[in-house]
Amino acid sequence: YLDGLVGEFPKETSLYEQRSPIFSVDAFSCPILLLQGDEDKVVPPNQAETMHAALLQKGLPTCLKLYQGEQHGFRKAEHIEDALDSELAFYGKIYGIDIPDPVELD
Repeated sequence: YLDGLVGEFPKETSLYEQRSPIFSVDAFSCPILLLQGDEDKVVPPNQAETMHAALLQKGLPTCLKLYQGEQHGFRKAEHIEDALDSELAFYGKIYGIDIPDPVELD
């Protein structure tokens, strides 16, 4: 299954690690908003939490929002709406734009 997602390669190389964002944090240079379902089995929440902590440690502007009852792709209308509102609030925060009634970010 994973080979279908990331491509086939010799197992002795560490391309899984090379394609994993957590091993590339040093190359990141822009703000990152993480929107994560707490029941996601494709990208488990602990991976988003680990990435968030690494981005904070690096000093990059970042925010992590966990959505209860969501998996890998939001299905609940209120979560989809909140995710879009969170994007707008995050852009406002990063670019210094006043967003009326923004949702709360961490």
